Amino acid sequence: MKKVEVLGTGCPKCRKMADNAESACRELGIEYELEKVEDIEKILEYGVMMTPALVVDGDVKAAGKVLSEKEIMEILS
Repeated sequence: MKKVEVLGTGCPKCRKMADNAESACRELGIEYELEKVEDIEKILEYGVMMTPALVVDGDVKAAGKVLSEKEIMEILS
């Protein structure tokens, strides 16, 4: 199972990234756990300075921009 985290404060861009991540996981048919991390302290623990950010299995894959569903699918594949 993949652990997918979207780091962000809950702004529209962060919500869009979370929606895209969930759609990508469903499209790929993988088992996943999606968590939205809005706690600034936890976000900073990843070393992320710009949100939204995508974390997969503990590794920061992107930060500072909204990834498309297709981009997220490529990261997860």
